[in-house]
Amino acid sequence: MSETLKLAIELIRRKSVTPADAGCQSLMMERLDHCGFDVKPMRFGDVENVWARRGQVKPLFCFAGHTDVVPPGPVGQWQSDPFEPEIREGFLYGRGAADMKGSLAAMITATERFVNNHPKHVGSMAYLITSDEEGPAVNGTVKVMQALQDQNERIDWCLVGEPSSTDKVGDVVKNGRRGSLNGHLTIKGVQGHVAYPHLASNPVHLAAPALAELVGVKWDAGNVHFPPTSFQISNIQAGTGATNVVPGTLEVIFNLRYSTETDHHRIEREITELLERHALQYELAWNLSGEPFLTATGELVAATQAAIHEITGYPTQLSTAGGTSDGRFIAPSGAQVIELGPCNATIHKVNECVDIQALDQLSLIYERLMEKLLLQ
Repeated sequence: MSETLKLAIELIRRKSVTPADAGCQSLMMERLDHCGFDVKPMRFGDVENVWARRGQVKPLFCFAGHTDVVPPGPVGQWQSDPFEPEIREGFLYGRGAADMKGSLAAMITATERFVNNHPKHVGSMAYLITSDEEGPAVNGTVKVMQALQDQNERIDWCLVGEPSSTDKVGDVVKNGRRGSLNGHLTIKGVQGHVAYPHLASNPVHLAAPALAELVGVKWDAGNVHFPPTSFQISNIQAGTGATNVVPGTLEVIFNLRYSTETDHHRIEREITELLERHALQYELAWNLSGEPFLTATGELVAATQAAIHEITGYPTQLSTAGGTSDGRFIAPSGAQVIELGPCNATIHKVNECVDIQALDQLSLIYERLMEKLLLQ
Protein backbone atom coordinates (compact mmCIF):
# COMPACT_ATOMS: atom_id res chain seq x y z
CA MET A 1 0.00 0.00 0.00
CA SER A 2 1.47 3.36 -1.05
CA GLU A 3 2.04 6.22 1.38
CA THR A 4 -0.50 8.32 -0.52
CA LEU A 5 -3.19 5.66 -0.16
CA LYS A 6 -2.41 5.18 3.54
CA LEU A 7 -2.76 8.91 4.22
CA ALA A 8 -5.95 9.20 2.17
CA ILE A 9 -7.48 6.41 4.24
CA GLU A 10 -6.52 8.14 7.50
CA LEU A 11 -8.03 11.42 6.33
CA ILE A 12 -11.30 9.84 5.18
CA ARG A 13 -11.70 8.16 8.58
CA ARG A 14 -11.94 11.59 10.17
CA LYS A 15 -15.60 12.65 9.99
CA SER A 16 -14.98 16.21 8.89
CA VAL A 17 -18.42 17.26 7.70
CA THR A 18 -18.26 21.01 7.09
CA PRO A 19 -17.24 23.04 9.02
CA ALA A 20 -15.61 20.34 11.16
CA ASP A 21 -11.98 19.47 10.53
CA ALA A 22 -11.95 16.44 12.88
CA GLY A 23 -8.16 16.42 13.19
CA CYS A 24 -7.33 16.26 9.48
CA GLN A 25 -5.25 19.42 9.52
CA SER A 26 -3.29 18.27 12.58
CA LEU A 27 -2.43 15.03 10.80
CA MET A 28 -1.24 16.89 7.72
CA MET A 29 0.64 19.60 9.59
CA GLU A 30 2.51 17.09 11.73
CA ARG A 31 4.00 15.68 8.55
CA LEU A 32 4.75 19.12 7.14
CA ASP A 33 6.44 20.11 10.39
CA HIS A 34 8.87 17.23 9.82
CA CYS A 35 9.56 18.73 6.37
CA GLY A 36 10.61 22.05 7.87
CA PHE A 37 7.39 24.01 7.43
CA ASP A 38 6.48 26.80 9.83
CA VAL A 39 2.86 25.92 10.71
CA LYS A 40 0.39 28.62 11.78
CA PRO A 41 -3.20 27.66 12.70
CA MET A 42 -5.72 30.38 11.83
CA ARG A 43 -9.12 29.85 13.40
CA PHE A 44 -11.95 32.16 12.42
CA GLY A 45 -15.31 31.55 14.09
CA ASP A 46 -15.95 27.81 14.09
CA VAL A 47 -13.62 27.18 11.17
CA GLU A 48 -10.16 25.65 11.39
CA ASN A 49 -7.62 26.96 8.88
CA VAL A 50 -3.89 26.61 8.62
CA TRP A 51 -1.09 28.40 6.80
CA ALA A 52 2.20 26.54 6.57
CA ARG A 53 5.30 27.87 4.85
CA ARG A 54 8.78 26.56 4.09
CA GLY A 55 11.27 29.24 3.10
CA GLN A 56 11.11 33.03 3.08
CA VAL A 57 12.15 33.97 -0.45
CA LYS A 58 10.27 34.32 -3.74
CA PRO A 59 8.76 32.80 -5.75
CA LEU A 60 6.15 31.17 -3.51
CA PHE A 61 4.34 28.04 -4.65
CA CYS A 62 1.25 27.12 -2.62
CA PHE A 63 -0.93 24.03 -2.36
CA ALA A 64 -4.51 24.98 -1.37
CA GLY A 65 -7.36 22.73 -0.34
CA HIS A 66 -10.06 21.85 2.14
CA THR A 67 -10.47 19.14 4.73
CA ASP A 68 -14.25 19.50 5.11
CA VAL A 69 -16.63 17.28 3.18
CA VAL A 70 -20.34 17.37 2.39
CA PRO A 71 -22.70 15.16 4.43
CA PRO A 72 -22.85 11.55 3.23
CA GLY A 73 -26.57 11.56 2.54
CA PRO A 74 -28.56 8.33 3.12
CA VAL A 75 -25.94 6.10 4.74
CA GLY A 76 -28.03 3.02 3.97
CA GLN A 77 -27.50 3.63 0.27
CA TRP A 78 -23.73 3.36 0.62
CA GLN A 79 -22.15 -0.03 -0.04
CA SER A 80 -19.82 0.63 2.90
CA ASP A 81 -19.64 3.13 5.76
CA PRO A 82 -18.76 6.52 4.19
CA PHE A 83 -16.27 7.22 6.98
CA GLU A 84 -14.75 3.73 7.08
CA PRO A 85 -12.82 3.74 3.80
CA GLU A 86 -12.90 0.53 1.82
CA ILE A 87 -10.93 -0.66 -1.20
CA ARG A 88 -12.89 -2.49 -3.89
CA GLU A 89 -11.70 -3.41 -7.38
CA GLY A 90 -8.94 -0.80 -7.44
CA PHE A 91 -11.00 2.07 -6.03
CA LEU A 92 -10.95 3.71 -2.61
CA TYR A 93 -14.48 4.40 -1.36
CA GLY A 94 -15.45 6.98 1.26
CA ARG A 95 -16.78 10.50 1.65
CA GLY A 96 -14.09 12.88 0.50
CA ALA A 97 -12.08 10.29 -1.43
CA ALA A 98 -12.21 12.47 -4.55
CA ASP A 99 -13.28 15.80 -3.03
CA MET A 100 -10.68 16.28 -1.82
CA LYS A 101 -8.86 14.13 0.69
CA GLY A 102 -7.22 12.11 -2.05
CA SER A 103 -5.66 15.31 -3.39
CA LEU A 104 -4.53 16.36 0.10
CA ALA A 105 -2.79 13.02 0.61
CA ALA A 106 -1.10 13.32 -2.79
CA MET A 107 0.08 16.84 -1.95
CA ILE A 108 1.67 15.74 1.32
CA THR A 109 3.50 12.69 -0.05
CA ALA A 110 4.69 14.67 -3.09
CA THR A 111 6.02 17.38 -0.78
CA GLU A 112 7.78 14.86 1.45
CA ARG A 113 9.62 13.31 -1.49
CA PHE A 114 10.45 16.67 -3.03
CA VAL A 115 11.89 18.13 0.19
CA ASN A 116 13.83 14.94 0.90
CA ASN A 117 15.37 14.98 -2.58
CA HIS A 118 15.80 18.75 -2.88
CA PRO A 119 16.18 20.27 0.59
CA LYS A 120 17.84 23.40 -0.86
CA HIS A 121 15.27 24.15 -3.55
CA VAL A 122 14.83 27.71 -4.76
CA GLY A 123 11.89 29.82 -3.68
CA SER A 124 9.40 28.82 -1.00
CA MET A 125 6.52 26.40 -0.52
CA ALA A 126 3.26 26.83 1.36
CA TYR A 127 -0.05 25.18 2.25
CA LEU A 128 -3.36 27.00 2.71
CA ILE A 129 -5.91 24.57 4.11
CA THR A 130 -9.45 25.31 5.33
CA SER A 131 -12.46 23.42 6.70
CA ASP A 132 -15.00 25.87 5.24
CA GLU A 133 -15.02 25.26 1.47
CA GLU A 134 -18.14 23.09 1.29
CA GLY A 135 -20.08 25.40 3.61
CA PRO A 136 -20.72 29.16 3.67
CA ALA A 137 -17.05 29.86 2.83
CA VAL A 138 -16.98 33.02 4.95
CA ASN A 139 -14.45 32.03 7.65
CA GLY A 140 -12.09 29.97 5.51
CA THR A 141 -9.78 30.79 2.64
CA VAL A 142 -11.16 34.30 2.17
CA LYS A 143 -10.24 35.21 5.77
CA VAL A 144 -6.82 33.57 5.51
CA MET A 145 -6.07 35.53 2.32
CA GLN A 146 -7.06 38.76 4.05
CA ALA A 147 -4.69 37.94 6.93
CA LEU A 148 -1.85 37.05 4.54
CA GLN A 149 -2.25 40.30 2.65
CA ASP A 150 -2.16 42.23 5.94
CA GLN A 151 1.17 40.47 6.61
CA ASN A 152 2.45 41.22 3.09
CA GLU A 153 2.50 37.52 2.22
CA ARG A 154 2.02 37.07 -1.52
CA ILE A 155 1.47 33.79 -3.36
CA ASP A 156 2.95 33.60 -6.85
CA TRP A 157 1.65 30.19 -7.94
CA CYS A 158 -1.24 28.27 -6.36
CA LEU A 159 -2.51 24.77 -7.10
CA VAL A 160 -5.96 24.02 -5.68
CA GLY A 161 -6.56 20.29 -5.34
CA GLU A 162 -10.17 20.26 -6.53
CA PRO A 163 -11.19 17.19 -8.56
CA SER A 164 -10.71 18.65 -12.03
CA SER A 165 -10.25 15.49 -14.09
CA THR A 166 -12.97 13.93 -16.23
CA ASP A 167 -11.96 10.45 -17.48
CA LYS A 168 -8.40 10.05 -16.21
CA VAL A 169 -6.22 12.00 -13.84
CA GLY A 170 -4.87 15.19 -15.36
CA ASP A 171 -6.91 15.10 -18.57
CA VAL A 172 -8.55 18.38 -17.52
CA VAL A 173 -7.06 21.25 -15.53
CA LYS A 174 -9.20 24.17 -14.41
CA ASN A 175 -7.41 27.43 -15.17
CA GLY A 176 -10.31 29.66 -14.17
CA ARG A 177 -13.91 29.74 -12.99
CA ARG A 178 -17.01 31.73 -13.82
CA GLY A 179 -18.35 34.30 -11.41
CA SER A 180 -21.43 33.37 -9.35
CA LEU A 181 -24.13 35.87 -8.38
CA ASN A 182 -27.26 34.90 -6.43
CA GLY A 183 -30.48 36.88 -6.20
CA HIS A 184 -33.41 36.48 -3.78
CA LEU A 185 -36.43 38.23 -5.26
CA THR A 186 -39.74 38.79 -3.46
CA ILE A 187 -42.67 40.04 -5.55
CA LYS A 188 -45.46 41.61 -3.50
CA GLY A 189 -49.17 41.20 -4.25
CA VAL A 190 -52.40 41.12 -2.26
CA GLN A 191 -53.72 37.85 -0.85
CA GLY A 192 -57.37 37.07 -1.43
CA HIS A 193 -60.04 34.59 -2.51
CA VAL A 194 -59.65 33.13 -5.99
CA ALA A 195 -63.37 33.73 -6.62
CA TYR A 196 -62.90 37.48 -6.08
CA PRO A 197 -59.77 38.29 -8.10
CA HIS A 198 -60.70 41.98 -8.27
CA LEU A 199 -60.10 42.13 -4.52
CA ALA A 200 -56.66 40.51 -4.78
CA SER A 201 -53.45 41.00 -6.72
CA ASN A 202 -51.69 37.81 -7.79
CA PRO A 203 -47.88 38.22 -7.64
CA VAL A 204 -47.37 35.14 -9.80
CA HIS A 205 -49.36 36.72 -12.62
CA LEU A 206 -47.64 40.05 -12.09
CA ALA A 207 -44.16 38.54 -12.16
CA ALA A 208 -44.62 36.11 -15.07
CA PRO A 209 -43.90 38.59 -17.90
CA ALA A 210 -40.84 39.95 -16.11
CA LEU A 211 -39.47 36.48 -15.42
CA ALA A 212 -40.06 35.43 -19.02
CA GLU A 213 -38.13 38.47 -20.22
CA LEU A 214 -35.36 37.82 -17.71
CA VAL A 215 -34.96 34.21 -18.85
CA GLY A 216 -34.59 35.44 -22.41
CA VAL A 217 -31.83 37.98 -21.79
CA LYS A 218 -28.59 37.32 -23.72
CA TRP A 219 -25.96 38.69 -21.40
CA ASP A 220 -22.96 38.04 -23.61
CA ALA A 221 -21.51 35.55 -26.08
CA GLY A 222 -18.74 34.37 -23.79
CA ASN A 223 -15.18 34.23 -25.15
CA VAL A 224 -12.43 31.79 -25.96
CA HIS A 225 -12.07 30.89 -22.27
CA PHE A 226 -15.66 31.13 -20.95
CA PRO A 227 -19.10 30.07 -22.19
CA PRO A 228 -21.88 32.70 -22.32
CA THR A 229 -23.29 33.95 -19.04
CA SER A 230 -26.09 31.70 -17.77
CA PHE A 231 -29.21 32.72 -15.81
CA GLN A 232 -31.09 29.98 -13.91
CA ILE A 233 -34.05 30.07 -11.53
CA SER A 234 -33.30 27.54 -8.79
CA ASN A 235 -36.28 28.03 -6.45
CA ILE A 236 -39.75 29.52 -6.82
CA GLN A 237 -42.42 29.59 -4.09
CA ALA A 238 -45.89 31.11 -3.64
CA GLY A 239 -49.20 30.20 -2.07
CA THR A 240 -50.56 28.75 1.14
CA GLY A 241 -51.15 25.26 -0.18
CA ALA A 242 -54.89 25.90 -0.54
CA THR A 243 -56.52 25.88 -3.97
CA ASN A 244 -58.81 28.81 -3.28
CA VAL A 245 -56.33 31.42 -2.07
CA VAL A 246 -54.50 33.96 -4.23
CA PRO A 247 -50.98 34.22 -2.78
CA GLY A 248 -49.75 37.46 -1.30
CA THR A 249 -46.08 37.07 -2.25
CA LEU A 250 -43.90 35.21 -4.72
CA GLU A 251 -40.30 34.31 -3.87
CA VAL A 252 -37.81 33.58 -6.63
CA ILE A 253 -34.21 32.53 -6.05
CA PHE A 254 -31.92 32.68 -9.06
CA ASN A 255 -28.26 32.41 -9.98
CA LEU A 256 -26.06 33.78 -12.73
CA ARG A 257 -22.80 32.11 -13.68
CA TYR A 258 -21.08 34.86 -15.58
CA SER A 259 -18.03 35.24 -17.76
CA THR A 260 -15.34 37.89 -17.86
CA GLU A 261 -17.37 39.60 -20.61
CA THR A 262 -19.59 41.18 -17.94
CA ASP A 263 -19.53 41.99 -14.21
CA HIS A 264 -21.93 41.75 -11.30
CA HIS A 265 -22.54 45.52 -11.20
CA ARG A 266 -23.94 45.45 -14.73
CA ILE A 267 -26.05 42.36 -14.02
CA GLU A 268 -27.56 43.87 -10.87
CA ARG A 269 -28.26 47.16 -12.63
CA GLU A 270 -29.97 45.57 -15.65
CA ILE A 271 -32.14 43.23 -13.58
CA THR A 272 -33.24 46.11 -11.37
CA GLU A 273 -34.11 48.19 -14.44
CA LEU A 274 -36.12 45.29 -15.88
CA LEU A 275 -38.15 44.91 -12.70
CA GLU A 276 -38.79 48.64 -12.59
CA ARG A 277 -40.03 48.63 -16.18
CA HIS A 278 -42.63 46.03 -15.22
CA ALA A 279 -43.82 48.27 -12.35
CA LEU A 280 -43.51 45.53 -9.77
CA GLN A 281 -43.50 45.97 -6.01
CA TYR A 282 -40.50 43.93 -4.97
CA GLU A 283 -37.55 43.36 -2.68
CA LEU A 284 -34.27 42.03 -4.07
CA ALA A 285 -31.25 40.85 -2.10
CA TRP A 286 -27.93 40.02 -3.78
CA ASN A 287 -25.17 37.61 -2.75
CA LEU A 288 -21.94 37.58 -4.73
CA SER A 289 -20.33 34.16 -4.30
CA GLY A 290 -17.27 35.03 -6.33
CA GLU A 291 -15.88 37.00 -9.26
CA PRO A 292 -14.65 35.14 -12.35
CA PHE A 293 -10.91 34.48 -12.55
CA LEU A 294 -8.60 33.21 -15.25
CA THR A 295 -4.99 32.09 -15.50
CA ALA A 296 -4.77 31.93 -19.27
CA THR A 297 -1.01 31.59 -19.58
CA GLY A 298 2.11 31.74 -17.45
CA GLU A 299 4.69 29.59 -15.73
CA LEU A 300 2.15 27.65 -13.67
CA VAL A 301 -0.03 26.58 -16.60
CA ALA A 302 2.98 25.63 -18.72
CA ALA A 303 4.66 23.67 -15.93
CA THR A 304 1.42 21.87 -15.03
CA GLN A 305 0.75 20.79 -18.60
CA ALA A 306 4.33 19.59 -18.97
CA ALA A 307 4.29 17.70 -15.67
CA ILE A 308 1.06 15.89 -16.56
CA HIS A 309 2.39 14.88 -19.97
CA GLU A 310 5.69 13.63 -18.56
CA ILE A 311 3.99 11.47 -15.91
CA THR A 312 0.96 10.23 -17.86
CA GLY A 313 2.00 10.48 -21.51
CA TYR A 314 -1.12 12.36 -22.62
CA PRO A 315 -1.96 16.07 -23.03
CA THR A 316 -4.28 18.04 -20.78
CA GLN A 317 -7.20 20.31 -21.60
CA LEU A 318 -7.67 23.69 -19.95
CA SER A 319 -11.22 24.41 -18.77
CA THR A 320 -13.22 26.98 -16.80
CA ALA A 321 -16.36 24.84 -16.50
CA GLY A 322 -17.98 23.72 -13.26
CA GLY A 323 -18.89 25.44 -10.03
CA THR A 324 -16.98 27.80 -7.79
CA SER A 325 -13.87 26.96 -5.79
CA ASP A 326 -11.67 28.71 -3.26
CA GLY A 327 -9.49 29.75 -6.17
CA ARG A 328 -11.86 32.74 -6.43
CA PHE A 329 -10.44 34.08 -3.16
CA ILE A 330 -6.79 33.52 -4.12
CA ALA A 331 -6.68 34.79 -7.71
CA PRO A 332 -7.57 38.45 -6.86
CA SER A 333 -4.26 38.70 -4.98
CA GLY A 334 -2.45 38.41 -8.31
CA ALA A 335 -1.51 34.76 -7.95
CA GLN A 336 -1.55 32.39 -10.92
CA VAL A 337 -4.15 29.75 -9.94
CA ILE A 338 -4.98 26.35 -11.40
CA GLU A 339 -7.00 23.40 -10.11
CA LEU A 340 -5.77 19.84 -10.52
CA GLY A 341 -7.13 16.75 -8.82
CA PRO A 342 -8.68 13.33 -9.49
CA CYS A 343 -11.79 12.51 -11.50
CA ASN A 344 -14.97 14.24 -10.39
CA ALA A 345 -17.58 11.70 -11.54
CA THR A 346 -18.57 10.63 -8.00
CA ILE A 347 -18.04 13.80 -5.95
CA HIS A 348 -20.88 14.63 -3.52
CA LYS A 349 -22.56 11.34 -4.51
CA VAL A 350 -23.34 8.16 -2.61
CA ASN A 351 -20.38 5.74 -2.94
CA GLU A 352 -17.85 8.48 -3.70
CA CYS A 353 -14.59 6.90 -4.80
CA VAL A 354 -11.20 7.50 -6.36
CA ASP A 355 -8.94 5.28 -8.48
CA ILE A 356 -6.03 4.14 -6.32
CA GLN A 357 -3.52 4.26 -9.17
CA ALA A 358 -4.72 7.76 -10.01
CA LEU A 359 -3.82 8.91 -6.48
CA ASP A 360 -0.24 7.74 -6.93
CA GLN A 361 -0.09 9.36 -10.38
CA LEU A 362 -1.41 12.59 -8.93
CA SER A 363 1.28 12.59 -6.27
CA LEU A 364 3.95 12.12 -8.96
CA ILE A 365 2.46 14.95 -11.04
CA TYR A 366 2.51 17.27 -8.03
CA GLU A 367 6.13 16.34 -7.34
CA ARG A 368 7.16 16.90 -10.96
CA LEU A 369 5.40 20.27 -10.95
CA MET A 370 7.38 21.40 -7.91
CA GLU A 371 10.60 20.29 -9.61
CA LYS A 372 9.76 22.42 -12.62
CA LEU A 373 8.91 25.50 -10.59
CA LEU A 374 11.36 25.30 -7.69
CA LEU A 375 14.54 23.85 -9.24
CA GLN A 376 15.22 26.67 -11.68
